[in-house]
Amino acid sequence: MALEDIPSNFQVAFVSTYVPRKCGIATFTHDLASAISQHMKTSLGEENRISAVAINDHTTYEYSNEVIFEIRDQYISDYREAANFLNVSPVDVICLQHEFGIFGGNAGSHILAFLENLKKPVITTFHTVLQEPSQVQLETVKDICRYSSFVVVPAQKGIEFLRDIYGVSPEKLVFIPHGTPDVPFLDSTYYKDQFQMERRRVILTFGLLNPNKGIEDMINALEPVVKKHPETAYIVLGVTHPNIKRSQGEKYRINLQRMTREKGLENHIFFHNTYVSSEELKKYLVMSDIFVTSYLSKDQLVSGTLAYAVACGKVVVSTPYWYAQELLDDGRGILIPFGDIKELSRQLSALLSDEEKRNALRKKAYQFGREMIWSEVGRRYLEIFYRALQDYPQVRMDRMVTVPRFSLPKVNLNYLRLLSDETGILQHAMFTTPERRHGYTTDDNARALQVCFMNWTLFKEESILPLLHRYLSFLADAFDEKTGRFRNFMTYDRQWPEKIGSEDCHGRALVALGHAVDDPPNEPILTLVTRVFNAALPACQSFSSPRASAHVIGGCYKYSRRFSGASEARKVCEVLSNRLMTLYSENSSDDWIWCEDIVAYENACIPEALIVAGDWLGNKEMLNQGLHSLRWLLNVQTSKNGHLSIIGNKGWFKRGGKKSAFDQQPIDAAALTTACYSAYVITKDKKWLDGVQTSFYWFLGKNDHNEPLYDFTTGGCKDGLISSGVNQNQGAESTLSWLISLYYLTKLNREEAKIQRRK
Repeated sequence: MALEDIPSNFQVAFVSTYVPRKCGIATFTHDLASAISQHMKTSLGEENRISAVAINDHTTYEYSNEVIFEIRDQYISDYREAANFLNVSPVDVICLQHEFGIFGGNAGSHILAFLENLKKPVITTFHTVLQEPSQVQLETVKDICRYSSFVVVPAQKGIEFLRDIYGVSPEKLVFIPHGTPDVPFLDSTYYKDQFQMERRRVILTFGLLNPNKGIEDMINALEPVVKKHPETAYIVLGVTHPNIKRSQGEKYRINLQRMTREKGLENHIFFHNTYVSSEELKKYLVMSDIFVTSYLSKDQLVSGTLAYAVACGKVVVSTPYWYAQELLDDGRGILIPFGDIKELSRQLSALLSDEEKRNALRKKAYQFGREMIWSEVGRRYLEIFYRALQDYPQVRMDRMVTVPRFSLPKVNLNYLRLLSDETGILQHAMFTTPERRHGYTTDDNARALQVCFMNWTLFKEESILPLLHRYLSFLADAFDEKTGRFRNFMTYDRQWPEKIGSEDCHGRALVALGHAVDDPPNEPILTLVTRVFNAALPACQSFSSPRASAHVIGGCYKYSRRFSGASEARKVCEVLSNRLMTLYSENSSDDWIWCEDIVAYENACIPEALIVAGDWLGNKEMLNQGLHSLRWLLNVQTSKNGHLSIIGNKGWFKRGGKKSAFDQQPIDAAALTTACYSAYVITKDKKWLDGVQTSFYWFLGKNDHNEPLYDFTTGGCKDGLISSGVNQNQGAESTLSWLISLYYLTKLNREEAKIQRRK
């Protein structure tokens, strides 16, 4: 398969520790993601085509934009949430980086909760494969392999172990070497001046410091070496391993430094206690004459440090752990027995005396390492990713025909019920706790009623009826027959402090009642909602608010689906839609396709009203005006990276000015989702499906902060994007906006599935 066969919208997510966490797996993942991004002709964080789900320990990290979700390693619920998040994302393939120590649970078994809930192809890279696993380790690895489409191992020995010990099918196993930087074949003198090592012969060891590295053996071996070669300098580069530092502090490093002083080697052994960047590491490697890995046991399947040294063309001296045997085979390095300090000294002295042999070893290592550079490794990973996608039955479908092509989260009404009491839904919350002092609004209870009727239409579950009656009762009480208008605000003690609510709240109530008339659960409910709808309709003809007019039009349109001959609803629709057309003619221009001089909140409901009214009334000019305006509105709120960037309510978007970046509200994402849905249903133009998805995914992290607003744990939605991140409160308007959007996507999913079955 050629890389050009991979579609331009192909997306990959890595599940791993991630930079800036000081961890070898984190660095590996970042380097691999960077290599793949070059083949995909994109940049990390751009359009989220390459993203990461970061495994966190007990530290807060400042991640870059490509990190779209974080998992706390000890919280099994986070693993399930991450799976649900990826299931509803446009990500095609997941690449899991496995090391026992980075996941929570016995033998890292928490990762199974992630895999069990995931509905997309997974490619797992094993950085450790144990020859003698415990029973729990054995079963965990077998389960991971069972869930994986392919299993990648950077060492042939690992392939052998997985096949013979863990019983993994050979067809699943793929060898791809550990990636390495592409470094020119330079003489070691090239960078020595930068490290004040101009006249020294440098031996290097780098990596996270821990007792298994065998640094003590190197210190003991170096004593006779420096007597023969006093120009020798041994650099130990790297910070103490976080697990060692957490349990012992810097005790291990201090003991090594003490040992160095006792042997009088302070001028020959240098501890560089730093975690260097990739660019700085290249300089260290080029500057060194010999690279040493003196691990104490054979059970080291992969070593990124050794891979880097070989790829840089270094003379390598190593103990014969598994990876070293494989990489240094065929004379590409020197192997010395475990714990044989005399032989280690002898080999180091001999190499320092024999420049010709050093050069021969360097050339062999460098030539072999060309197959390991990141660009080649990235290409091989990308090919196996796309192969996994093609072979995965649930995802293998025409991307342009079936939308959405991925699963949606299940409708979760737990938080809706939490926000509701026997009166109705409370409008605000302190984080996830209902806040009583702000009471209730008709706005929110109308939306909640709409959610209930949409739920009934989709699922016909009677468990929704108690909530439905509660919100309908609220709306019936909110309507004042004397004024013919809805009141909006109700205090927590059930008092109406106002006589007449806003035009907008009146319009929203009619939208909800229109949904109720369209598909009621029974005749008594139909009778009640019809009575309230008709009583509330006359007042609407005098409305001046474009949004209120749009909502009324939407309610009348829904009402007409059941009562097509209802002349009053049609008349009100004609009056208000013509009024909107007049506003467009007075305010719109080629570069400002809008009905006012400011674009404010819940904007998409206005062009949607013209779209449905134009279709209903047979007015093509009105329909086209709505479509044209909706396209403009969508373009205005689409970032250069393709995600939705909503007009913020701190300043809005004034004609001739700049649109406000924050605060971005869920109600606007919901309005765009439903408007694009209506445009698609009426025109059958599949281009509108892009707008549906772009708007919906704003809730799931495709936004200016790359952070999800939907809370997979509670079922609620956070209150918007602010300049510093996400507003953590989960109020009624936000949660209802999410649920309405989710219902439309669920409905769309069903409609498209029916089309496919007919085909």
